[in-house]
Amino acid sequence: MPRMCPADLRPTSVNRDLTPSEGARLLLERERDDGASAEYRAAIYTPAQAYQGSATLADDGTAELAIAGAPVELVEALHVLAKLTARAARKKRADGLPPWPARVLRWRGPGRGE
Repeated sequence: MPRMCPADLRPTSVNRDLTPSEGARLLLERERDDGASAEYRAAIYTPAQAYQGSATLADDGTAELAIAGAPVELVEALHVLAKLTARAARKKRADGLPPWPARVLRWRGPGRGE
């Protein structure tokens, strides 16, 4: 089989739509990094609707979430994700890594906390 160079390959399309066909997508996108804390845009995407809000994470492991109208169980799942991200910040900093990720995206489907 002949070797192909990257220029010969067809471009890969990337679907930027976060609306799932089932379950929910949980998203945190960093807006501001203050060292010991960070501000994130928070979003929950379901097949029927998207919910937007904000999250404030601190490297002591705390997270405050403000997102209106979303189902309680999905807000709780996003809050857990935010707290896990916050708890990891000190360790990442100690390891010489950036403490606050630019983006955290998780999918929750049937049987996984939907």
